Amino acid sequence: MRITKIGTHVVGTPWRNLTLVTVHTDEGLTGVGEARMLGHTDALLGYLAEAESRHIAGSDPFDIEDLVQRMKYGDFGRAGEIVMSGIACVETACWDIVGKALGQPVWRLLGGKVRDRVKAYANGWYTVDRTPEEFHAAATRVVERGYHALKLDPFGHGRLELDHAETMRSIGLVEAVRDAIGPERELLVEMHGRFSPATAIRVAGLLEPFAPSWIEEPCPPENLKALAKVSRHTVLPIATGERIHDRIEFRELFESQAADIIQPDVGHIGGISEARKLAATAETHYVLVAPHNVGGPVLTAATLQLGVSVPNFKILEHFNDFADAPVKSIVRGLPEVVDGHFAIPEGPGLGIELDHDALVDFPRQAADFDLFSEDWHKRDGSRRHDGTGR
Repeated sequence: MRITKIGTHVVGTPWRNLTLVTVHTDEGLTGVGEARMLGHTDALLGYLAEAESRHIAGSDPFDIEDLVQRMKYGDFGRAGEIVMSGIACVETACWDIVGKALGQPVWRLLGGKVRDRVKAYANGWYTVDRTPEEFHAAATRVVERGYHALKLDPFGHGRLELDHAETMRSIGLVEAVRDAIGPERELLVEMHGRFSPATAIRVAGLLEPFAPSWIEEPCPPENLKALAKVSRHTVLPIATGERIHDRIEFRELFESQAADIIQPDVGHIGGISEARKLAATAETHYVLVAPHNVGGPVLTAATLQLGVSVPNFKILEHFNDFADAPVKSIVRGLPEVVDGHFAIPEGPGLGIELDHDALVDFPRQAADFDLFSEDWHKRDGSRRHDGTGR
């Protein structure tokens, strides 16, 4: 079996464009992968167009390791977000093909299941005004949908520090959400790399009464010593890793013991095999894995394969029950979240099939998403400019 060509399709929403890649073979089998790019979609498409002739066409889709190695190192330049995301799309599609060829779900090919269902947490649900009443009502709707865990970034467009009034406002939103979901459900607090270590430590102390299961990216991801400082001064677990695009770059993070949960994005870190290797390394450091998953149903299906088969997998992020829910229609076969969990997918490959007729309902858009702009959390694609470029 040989790869004959790849195809690309961009699925658009106001705040995110999802790049789908189909890999076609001379035996008629087709696989699909996905990555979500922020502001770099054309760069990803350009890379894939060059990689198709240089590395992909003519390859055996079963030789996944060889293809990844050639795509990652064969152009000599150091692979970053664009290259690793391109690799991820193609690699995931190859796993889909292999599973279909063998009549098995990918998780069976990764070693089989270690759990009977995969816990999910809701994100993208708080597209409301930043008041305790609105956040309380929105969190209540998440609970009514059956979720046992949810995540929020309550910090507005904070950057490096928060003044006292904004700090108290943000903590008030967390308090309202905890009240809405009760003590038994998981509350996850996102910081999006906003803060200096001092601010992150101060805010973490204020969050402790609400027992979040983690604080996520308290500092920008480039400086691991800053993250380690935060880790030394809080009892709350720290999660990070969505903006690390090569599993080898996690080495220093593990050595510093600055994180308790890592969050690789399957669509950015080179795909299913690379994420599985990283999870195995994390296991040797007693670190849990909770993949970043802000993609659509294809990326969710791919990440779910790891959730079934990875022993130290904690929980799977899911946007599409609350943010752009209609986008779920582009595939058939993905399990819904029921009682806060995904069922194990039983179909071959990723267990899904693209609905090409549905794709036309989501044309590419001028998606705009800036975490440091006013009301970014409403995810409506609009920006308010204040003269600073934000």
